[in-house]
Amino acid sequence: MTSVLAFLDRFFRVREQGSTPLTEMRAGLVTFMTASYIIFVQPAVMAQAGMDFGAVMTATCLAAALGCLIMGLYANYPIALAPGMGINFYFTYSVVLGQGIPWQIALGAVFLSGIGLILLTVCRFREVIVNSLPNDIKVGISVGIGLFIAFIGFVQGGIVMGDRSTLVQLAPLNSLPALFTIAGVGLIGVLLQRKIKGAILIGMVTMALAGMPFGLVQFHGVVALPPDITPTLLQLDILGALDLGLLTVAGVFLFVDLFDTAGTLVGIGHQGGFLKDGRLPRAYRALWPDSVATTAGSVLGTTTVTCYIESAAGVAEGGRTGLASVVTALMFLLALFLAPLAKMFGGGYAVDHDTILYPITAPVLIIVGAMMAANVTRIQWQEWDEALPAFLILIGMPLTYSIADGMALGFILYPVIKVLVGKARQVHWIMYVIATLFLLRYLTV
Repeated sequence: MTSVLAFLDRFFRVREQGSTPLTEMRAGLVTFMTASYIIFVQPAVMAQAGMDFGAVMTATCLAAALGCLIMGLYANYPIALAPGMGINFYFTYSVVLGQGIPWQIALGAVFLSGIGLILLTVCRFREVIVNSLPNDIKVGISVGIGLFIAFIGFVQGGIVMGDRSTLVQLAPLNSLPALFTIAGVGLIGVLLQRKIKGAILIGMVTMALAGMPFGLVQFHGVVALPPDITPTLLQLDILGALDLGLLTVAGVFLFVDLFDTAGTLVGIGHQGGFLKDGRLPRAYRALWPDSVATTAGSVLGTTTVTCYIESAAGVAEGGRTGLASVVTALMFLLALFLAPLAKMFGGGYAVDHDTILYPITAPVLIIVGAMMAANVTRIQWQEWDEALPAFLILIGMPLTYSIADGMALGFILYPVIKVLVGKARQVHWIMYVIATLFLLRYLTV
């Protein structure tokens, strides 16, 4: 066992990053437990598009594992990947159900977007984007993701609910999910304050065990055979997706993943202290996993794979190297056989037919959001041409419920305000390009 840990330490340069192999393993497990809801949410969403639930579940686990393995072994970052939330809803409700496009052709569009991402990565355009962002923009992205994560936690934990007149409002705090969410936040907060190692993992397991007698967590067993992937494997229609009108759909898939991944890498990079002189080392390598996994995922039968903001939970647990991502990948593979056990943590609690809450993982999202929000002090608030675009990004992400859309607000304003105050030459040319692309996207939709 000692020799194995020593090998892992050398291969991933764990101690160089101020971590230990056991800490990395724990971090990878926490990230998986926080993100494991996708194993069940993804097939539930795509089943409404006419796809086989079990096949999509298998495809989701395989695509996520592939992305995590590439990130861990090639880029050496503790950042997990899986089919992205939001883009899966666009796939099902807008493309398939809204436009009446068969899911096979829609998967073909996902494949084309993956090829596009690979080409952009090869020519290093994506790396230029990540490394050319101004510091205040990067901080705004990090804080914005934190607020976004916390907002998701408030919603999934039953603390905040929708309202027609005010958009959102406080949910009944005497509900069981809300009480458990608040208790989970308090428990993890106390453990963190007491500097207890594994605070987040201990908190999640404790709340899961406590929730079983109340029905918040269901024990479905431990082992089950993986669902058959045949109904979705190689079912994509690439030729059908090459239709001129559908290339726009592929473009949306590409565009959202392009900036979701860029934002997540920067945000997690800030949180984990990975950025050096404002740049992300090994950015070129870190941009390959989502490109390859998205392309492969479309062949397997799932939607666009992107970097997961839930990785922040593993980083908060101490994850600093790709070993954490490899552990997360192995957990996604094990989930194929341990799906009933994984569902204990990632599965939701059905309040009614339309509402599913996640009171076990929601506290983690809120805690991690608080951690990432601490970066807000790094913004130059006295410089309006820097602070205002950063503020639009950090407030835009939770309010638009989208990393990409939140980034768009600040990215469009940044070059505009710089030009108007006579600082046009301080703006990297890529920022003008990005602002133009965002404008074209919204003006042509």
